[in-house]
Amino acid sequence: MTVPSTAAFRIHALPAETLDSVRASGVDVLGHRAERITAEGGEPLRCCLRDARPGDKLLLFGYQPPLPAGPYREVGAVLAHAEPCAGPADIAGYPPDWRGRPQVLRAYDARGRIHDATTVHDGQDPEKVIAELLAEPDVVQLHSRNIAWGCYMFAITRPD
Repeated sequence: MTVPSTAAFRIHALPAETLDSVRASGVDVLGHRAERITAEGGEPLRCCLRDARPGDKLLLFGYQPPLPAGPYREVGAVLAHAEPCAGPADIAGYPPDWRGRPQVLRAYDARGRIHDATTVHDGQDPEKVIAELLAEPDVVQLHSRNIAWGCYMFAITRPD
């Protein structure tokens, strides 16, 4: 199979309704209180898909990434701005602040099960790796995850 070096894809930051709910209630999906913290700088923000700047006001809370109900659906810690922000600059491109950062690209099928195509990439040409994974017919979405902590970063799908 020939895979193009780049492919059209869509990046999904945390949904606005999730962010609005946590910001308004101060409670995450499990009913735990969100923690308010001040950024040291460099923390990966899932609301706008960039790194925090020193002094940014953040929320640390549990988030359940989008998957069908099943054994692979999980909740993990994420960081977001405590107040509304502009969101990601581009949902059709890889987040610039995270280029060059090694990540796991966890592939999922339509049932929400982890697909064998799951891989680690070094961050140098994420578009190529994303194209290869999305070329697999059974892969319906990818989750980018931090290597060291395993934290969810964002979802990737084919364009609508």
